[in-house]
Amino acid sequence: MDVLQARMSTERKQMIRLTWKRFSGALRMLAQSEEGSRAMVFALTLLAMMIGMNGLNVLNSYVGRDFMSAIENRNVSEFRAQALLYAMVFVASTVVAALFRFTEERLGILWRRQLTWRLTETYMSERAYHRLDSATGVANPDQRITEDVKAFTTTTLSFMLLIINGTLTAISFSGVLWSISPQLFAVAVGYAFCGSMLTVWLGKPLIRLNYNQLDMEANFRAELIHVRENSESIALAHREGRFSTRLKSRLDDLTMNFRKLIRVNRNLGFFTNGYNYFIQIIPALIIAPMFMIGKVEFGVITQSTMAFATLLGAFSLIVTQFQSISAFTAVTARLHLLNDAIENAHENKPCSIQIDEEPNRVAYQDLTLWNSDKTHALVRNLNLEIKRGECWLISCIDDAPKLALFRATAGVWECGGGRVVRPDLDNILFLPERPYLPPGTLRDLLLRTGMEKVTKDAEIHKVLQELGLDETIRRVGGLDADRDWDDAFSIGEQHLLSVARIFLAKPAFVYLDRPGSSLPKSRISMILNKLISQGIGVVILAKNGEAGVDYDACLEIHEEGKWELMPGSSAKAMANHAALRDLSC
Repeated sequence: MDVLQARMSTERKQMIRLTWKRFSGALRMLAQSEEGSRAMVFALTLLAMMIGMNGLNVLNSYVGRDFMSAIENRNVSEFRAQALLYAMVFVASTVVAALFRFTEERLGILWRRQLTWRLTETYMSERAYHRLDSATGVANPDQRITEDVKAFTTTTLSFMLLIINGTLTAISFSGVLWSISPQLFAVAVGYAFCGSMLTVWLGKPLIRLNYNQLDMEANFRAELIHVRENSESIALAHREGRFSTRLKSRLDDLTMNFRKLIRVNRNLGFFTNGYNYFIQIIPALIIAPMFMIGKVEFGVITQSTMAFATLLGAFSLIVTQFQSISAFTAVTARLHLLNDAIENAHENKPCSIQIDEEPNRVAYQDLTLWNSDKTHALVRNLNLEIKRGECWLISCIDDAPKLALFRATAGVWECGGGRVVRPDLDNILFLPERPYLPPGTLRDLLLRTGMEKVTKDAEIHKVLQELGLDETIRRVGGLDADRDWDDAFSIGEQHLLSVARIFLAKPAFVYLDRPGSSLPKSRISMILNKLISQGIGVVILAKNGEAGVDYDACLEIHEEGKWELMPGSSAKAMANHAALRDLSC
């Protein structure tokens, strides 16, 4: 038993130290940010107002004492004077309290914006968001960046102000209570200490339960979002039953965990409610006998009750705020894990594939790609070079090797080794089998970032007309229409819009993933001819009708990662057949 208690004590101390480290680190980041100076002004203003509020509270206790004594003594003139003074103190306290709340909220939103943007920026940079998807132990990063940051900044600021205000209150009212009765002061300290220890013991499970609840709520919401975003596919596949089962399972999990939370809160509530009720009578039990024997005035009873309750409130933050503290600890831990995961995603290279940038060629040098669990090779020791302006076809019975090569070229494949040479990501574009159309205006969708005001509408409409999309664009409201585009266009139209972006961007190379899935052979040939006429190198992942188009060379990937270079259908390709055959593996 002693060993178990010692271990629990050690774990509790470690948790407190870790939470404090995370808390102080967040404060340090705010102070060092661009918003640090404004945050400091708000913080100093809050401190000044807290001192003013505590001064007014102390003054209020003495005014209240004299007010009640005037009533006891039936002194009308004194009663009126104290009533007026009472009203003035109330007005001043109201003004300071309202300004205090306003300043607290301004500081809170400033801190939330700073922390949210910092996490968002690091999450989006260097494709950390992509690598984080497969990271273990960090579920729902979107929920952590939004809801957890909001809870962290709001709760942290609230706790900081409570602690500072509690300290000032304890200093202010310790003297008041000691002057009334040293015995009552000692009772307040002992009562608060015992109450805090019992609260920690009863409420400790809340930390783990709150942590789990946040993830379970996010998982349930993620399932609902998935149903909404894939409603047509689910309806066509008639998978409502399967998703209803999954949703019920998620709901059952979060309900069961919440029931445990309710039980712990119930037990904690029995204690904290009784604790708070007894605060009202303890001062009277000690001071009333003193009044009965004539040692103090009647107003002292009122003053002692107020001073005792206020001082005990300062000493009893753990008792009164433990539920919030447990939730705060869970939120802090979740944000810390997210921050660590993002930093690790930046620092740790996901694989040993070396990527070098050259403007006018794509080359693979001793490139080996493995499947996701690294049980077998998809491509072994690939060596080839693709020059700008050439058109290559990649074919394979299984889609996995082609997709691995597609993703490795883009820098998002995690299992492999060797070297990839390609242009920088601004000069090589990748068009997946299912195009991605981000929300925003059509102009934003079609143009590179920063080119919205440079590219003329006439140039955009010319490209759209060549692809047969001019009527489609008019149908949805023109280039400045702003909406979510996934449901507005067919798959073929989405593919053509992505191709239009390529024509307007004019990259050095483009990779097309199985365009025959949504486009006819004649349309693919037209697109290829235009791309090559612009000097753009093209690599096509073959699936359906792509093998019938003109290309300069073909990479065929066989079982166990073996590969072979074949001549294409163009005259230039036939002349280079011998050189290609010598490179095959």
